[in-house]
Amino acid sequence: MDVKEFERFRREMNEIILKEGNIYTRRFFALDNDVYLEGKIPKKYKEMMGLVASLVLRCDDCITYHILKCVEEGMSKEEFYELINIALIVGGSITIPHIRRAVKTFNEVSRP
Repeated sequence: MDVKEFERFRREMNEIILKEGNIYTRRFFALDNDVYLEGKIPKKYKEMMGLVASLVLRCDDCITYHILKCVEEGMSKEEFYELINIALIVGGSITIPHIRRAVKTFNEVSRP
């Protein structure tokens, strides 16, 4: 799935989930959004932490989402590759296939 298709699918499914879900669903989605807002820790760093966690947990949708947010927040290529090192140390070699896809996605979305 390309990035545009990912964003479309995510938006459409979130709309359905939030419409059909109950208050607990909406609260969780709101919390998931709110914890990444600017605070004592800058939003960029929170998104980078989310990307490391997603790589370690091996969630490709989460990886794509956080890459998009990290690029939006100005993450540099150098920061991205340092971040990968952290994910490798924490998650081990099993993260490598997900890191490959992350590099592909990062290269697609960070090009001028």
